[in-house]
Order: sequence, then structure tokens, then C-alpha cells
Amino acid sequence: MSELQIQLPAEHISNIFGSFDENMKALEKQLNVTVINREDKLTISGEANAVEEAAGVLRNLSQIAARGEDVSLQHVNYLMSLSQEELSGDNSEWMSDIVTFTRQGKPVRPKTIGQKKYVDLIRKNMLTFGIGPAGTGKTYLAMAMAIQAFKSGEVSRIILTRPAIEAGERLGFLPGDLQSKIDPYLRPLYDALYDIMGAESFQKHLERGAIEVAPLAYMRGRTLDNSFIVLDEAQNTTQAQMKMFLTRIGFQSKVVITGDLTQIDLPGDQKSGLRQAAMILRGIEGIGMVTLRNQDVVRHPLVQRIVEAYEKHDKQQEVERDRRNFQTEKMKK
Repeated sequence: MSELQIQLPAEHISNIFGSFDENMKALEKQLNVTVINREDKLTISGEANAVEEAAGVLRNLSQIAARGEDVSLQHVNYLMSLSQEELSGDNSEWMSDIVTFTRQGKPVRPKTIGQKKYVDLIRKNMLTFGIGPAGTGKTYLAMAMAIQAFKSGEVSRIILTRPAIEAGERLGFLPGDLQSKIDPYLRPLYDALYDIMGAESFQKHLERGAIEVAPLAYMRGRTLDNSFIVLDEAQNTTQAQMKMFLTRIGFQSKVVITGDLTQIDLPGDQKSGLRQAAMILRGIEGIGMVTLRNQDVVRHPLVQRIVEAYEKHDKQQEVERDRRNFQTEKMKK
């Protein structure tokens, strides 16, 4: 058994511990340590490695509290998922980076190291790929970066697009005209715009043509200059569609392409344009590429566990397929 004392600002202790000490209970249970608070000193006891990890988590939680944020169970779970090296590094940069503010004045910032890398790549490169599971903030952060670039005058318009691929339902069964049928597929983009810009401001810019939300098919034959373009759900582009989209990029434009390669809804005989582009374009100057991980999921902790469970299942299925194929080849010989 090992014991370690760390000193944290007394005014941050209640925030770090959480409501009914839920944050500390989660940390103690996960790392199998005991944390005792005596004035402004925390005594951590347990196995040596676990004690060091708990100390690193608590120091990072103190940084979050120092920024005036409410420390949540999500913060605790994320920090516990980091390696010892990541915990001991200087996390103040990604914790303090503010992309923009919502209409209610709430800061939009990266919440994980992976998200910080994603935002930095968007700032640095003309074209950025953000690939990762649901809930990692790919779309929302891309939208926030687009709105910030528009507000600051870096671009004159925002173009948001995604393929209108049917996931188990047919467009024809939806009521209304073509735009009414397409709108549900673009709803996540609208939601992010409403949250950051507000419905009134968004509608005003939409009517002026400064913001355009359209399905990918509408991009054909155009050249997109001086624009911030976000292609969402890119895993559902065909290889031809992806090539078409990439050749639309004009001067003074910035492009972000997001997608989740584990949720491809294309028919079985069509291959994902995102998967192909990620292989072909990797390493090219001016193109950033980040793969967000399960640890970067910033929704309810249950979402992260669901993503991990599906990932484990997919790996087991892959192993089983390989085993069957091996047995089949063996029988043929």
C-alpha cells in the first residue's frame, strides 16, 4: 500500500468532489483508492500506480475548477481514461482553448486532447478529416469553427452538406416536397447552427445566401470559393461523390470532412468514399487527419460504453469470420 498527500485550493474541493461526492466515489471505485479530505489536503491511499494516477486526475480536475467550470462525472471518466504520460502533461492549453460562444454566452471549447488536436488541425490546414465514433464532437466543433471563421471575416459564407442516404427508411415515404424530405437528414446541422447562432440570426444569413445547408448532390458542377465547407456523415459518400466534392474546393476556402467508418449505410456493393480518401490523401501537405477515439466521446458516459461494446462485438465478429475463412481454405486443400 502507498499513501500520498496533495494540496489543492480549498475553494475547488467541493466542485471536484461533486454533488454528494459522486465524482470522488467514481474515482475511488475505478482506481481502487481511498481519498480523504482534511482541510485543503487530500490523502490518497492504495496501490502505488493507482495513487499516482488518482493524483494526476485530481490535479487536472483542479485546473478545470480553476476555470470556473462545474466538474462533472464526464471529466472524471475522461481523465481516468488517459495514460499516465497524458495526465502528467500540461493540459492547460486544451482546457482553456475557446473556439466561440453560443448564443447564450456559453463557451464552445475542446473537451478532450483529441478534440484539441482536431481544432488545431482545422486552424492549420485547408482540408481536415475528422474521423471517429458518435459523440466525439466532430460535427459540432466543425460547425463552431465555421461560424467563428464567418464572424471574423475569414470567409464570406458557410456551406454545410451531407449525403441524403436512407438508413432503413425510404425518402419517398416522408411527406412534403423534396426539401421537406431532405430536411430531416440535415437536422443535426441545423441544431448546431441554432445552438451557436440562434434561430433568428441563422434564418437571416440563410435568406441572404451567406449560409447554405444542402444535400451533397447539390454540390455537383460548382466551385466553392471563399467559403467554410463542412461535409458531414462522409462515410456515406460513394467514392465518386467524394472525388466530386473534393474537386469543388476553390480559393480562400476551408473544408472539414467528418464521418464514422463504423456506421456506413451505403448498399453492400458500394464502397465508402471517406475510407478511400483517408487512405489516398494521408500525409499530403495541407491536409490534416485526426482519428478520435472512444475516450473522446463527450455525451453521457453510457454512450461511451455502448460504443466500446459495439467495437468489441465487431472485433469478435471479425475474428470469427477469419476463423471460418481459414477453416474453409483448409478444407479446400
